[in-house]
Amino acid sequence: MRDGARIQSSIEILERMQNSKIPMDNNIRDYLHHKRYIGSKDRKVIVELPYNVVRAHARLGWWLDKVGLEDSPRSRVIAYLMLDGLSCHDLKIRFVDEKYCPGELSEAELKAIQKLENQTLTHDDMQASVKCECPDWARERLETLYGDEFEAQLKAMLDPAPLDLRVNTIKIDVEQTQNSLKKDDVETVRTTYSPYGLRTLGKPYMSATKAFHKGFVEIQDEGSQLIAYICDVKPGMRVLDYCAGGGGKTLGLAAQMGGKGIIFATDNDSRRLEKGRRRYKKADVHNIEVRSLEDEKNRKWLRRQKDAMDVVLVDAPCSSSGTWRRNPDLRWNQYGPSLDEIKLSQAEILERVADKVKVGGRLVYATCSLFVEENEGQIEAFLANHPEYQLLPIPEIWPQKATPCPVQGSYLRLTPKDHQTDGFFTAVLQRQKQNK
Repeated sequence: MRDGARIQSSIEILERMQNSKIPMDNNIRDYLHHKRYIGSKDRKVIVELPYNVVRAHARLGWWLDKVGLEDSPRSRVIAYLMLDGLSCHDLKIRFVDEKYCPGELSEAELKAIQKLENQTLTHDDMQASVKCECPDWARERLETLYGDEFEAQLKAMLDPAPLDLRVNTIKIDVEQTQNSLKKDDVETVRTTYSPYGLRTLGKPYMSATKAFHKGFVEIQDEGSQLIAYICDVKPGMRVLDYCAGGGGKTLGLAAQMGGKGIIFATDNDSRRLEKGRRRYKKADVHNIEVRSLEDEKNRKWLRRQKDAMDVVLVDAPCSSSGTWRRNPDLRWNQYGPSLDEIKLSQAEILERVADKVKVGGRLVYATCSLFVEENEGQIEAFLANHPEYQLLPIPEIWPQKATPCPVQGSYLRLTPKDHQTDGFFTAVLQRQKQNK
């Protein structure tokens, strides 16, 4: 495809997003599904441009206002290309009246690009929240959380996330996996905190590797790996993964247990659980029992599991604000429940599983949210109502492996700036006694 045709495809994707209530990645997948004639190299370029435009949403809006250009997907692409270093001449030869191309630039667009030439995305006159792409609805929350680090923490979420892998130690060890990947021209380094993690150099096509095909690795951010790691499950335990979804953390738990004991993977979405089944089979994991909570029989089963579990993991539904570098559209669009509805759901889930943990067992609560009200706030409220539980400081319970503990406080709070992971929160609670 010509550059102009690639640009036009990217504009069409952004136009679909503007009129849609589904996440960006789904919009892109649907768009490309109906254009099978587009080759893999072209697809990569077409997808990259909309993501870059959305990552620069606030800054592009600032520039469009400054140069007097109407705010539209086409204008945003034009502004991004200019601010990313394209010259006026190079832009003009891409915007032409030919089939599949975006059409010639208007007089207003020509005037605007002259003002944008030799400028950069970030301007000294921008407010801090614009420079770091913080939406108004989240600004006060994050300024309170990060204080003087607000701008630095948010700027660290602007770059795309690296590609992390979790080695399936049921089948293979980390060193063998690195060697296998290297044979397929995939270079990796060990992750800092996860003993099972590898970070790829660049963004290889993992589906073409033997390691991925054979179930030696799963694609999983290092921070997500650490949620399963901090559960510190052992062979022979009874473990409940309450919000198991597609099974990423369930597989991490299973590997730590060496296939011995049992993990109950539950969720209220049967379709997501079915995706997990396929992953468990590929990973050669056989100690996971899948139970959909859409089925009344499984809801009755769960009610009978009082004092039965060594570990209960609640990977709670959340705002997903910690994944903004992967899903930049989530800064500006809310596709599901409101934050208040999410917080209510989180509290209800904690109440639902509180009596499932045996005395001496652990309840592990995790989100991929940055917001205190979804994290520390939920734990403090839960502990106020459940004196039978005690918060375990993370440094005191960090598994004794050859990896450093990433935090000093009571909670495992990870950020791209400080830990080069997505934004994650985890609290580990121990049940000390029976309810009176």
